[in-house]
Amino acid sequence: MPNFDALPLSVKNLFQTGDTKTYHTRVTEDKLAIFDAGMVHPVYSTFALGKDVEWACRLFVLEMKEPGEEGVGASLSIEHVYPAPLHSEVCITATLLRVEKNKVICTWEAHANGHCIAKGEQVQRIIVKEKFDQLIASIAEKL
Repeated sequence: MPNFDALPLSVKNLFQTGDTKTYHTRVTEDKLAIFDAGMVHPVYSTFALGKDVEWACRLFVLEMKEPGEEGVGASLSIEHVYPAPLHSEVCITATLLRVEKNKVICTWEAHANGHCIAKGEQVQRIIVKEKFDQLIASIAEKL
């Protein structure tokens, strides 16, 4: 497993702890809790929320990465606290917690229908894109 923390990057941090980014989305049918066996609940699914949270937190990375660098997800925690049914308007607020070497660490909250529906933490690493592409290519060759 590659050690992304050991990559020699000096991340350009344009932000202060506590800065926020927001992402607005709507709960559509493709975001419901549905598996191959059918619908579990007609609410915003954990996996769809995870994708949207990754994007909200990535908004920091998009401004921090340099040409030739890319952000990759490293970890994501999700604590659901309230359901968001189909057609709910959701606002996800990512808050910069800190930057450690090449790691961008955010907390986040998602709100819909006047309630906090979920919260957690998300980490992305900014890495050298060429090295990551080489790693993916070498793994693909072995498949």
